[in-house]
Amino acid sequence: MTGHTERPLLFLDVDGPLLPFGEDPQRAPRGTTPDSRLARLTSEVGSRLAALPCELVWATTWEEEANAEIAPRIGLSRLPVVRWPEATEHHEREDQWFGLCWKTRPLVNWAGGRPFAWVDDEITDADREWVSTHHSGRALLHHVESYRGLADEDFAVLDQWLRAL
Repeated sequence: MTGHTERPLLFLDVDGPLLPFGEDPQRAPRGTTPDSRLARLTSEVGSRLAALPCELVWATTWEEEANAEIAPRIGLSRLPVVRWPEATEHHEREDQWFGLCWKTRPLVNWAGGRPFAWVDDEITDADREWVSTHHSGRALLHHVESYRGLADEDFAVLDQWLRAL
């Protein structure tokens, strides 16, 4: 591709950001079945995601299931899917030592130097630090509260960061 750079990536987790667990840690848990959680998915979420200036990529243990179950419910077409490598014992031990999310290293590899935003409920400062050291492009690791899911302020942060690139 000549003349322009590739659009930044947005790695999207499902459980937490798109399917909140709905249990505010300050309150007593209430029962949430997978079906009741899927019922929360709206086309509004899909159109807000589609409006962001980036390439959306599933970064979830749902893998292809995200295209079968989630994408149609929120009005998105089929998205690329990050395939999680079998964890090597060496990397697993090292990542636990650094306190890294198990997704961090594979996502940096997948991005291959492209700028990316990553929305997940498991992101910590350890992940941000590791990415800033091991990823040559710009990156935004955006933590979303799993009981709340993606909210207006999350979309505002993502939109602002992506447009500033």
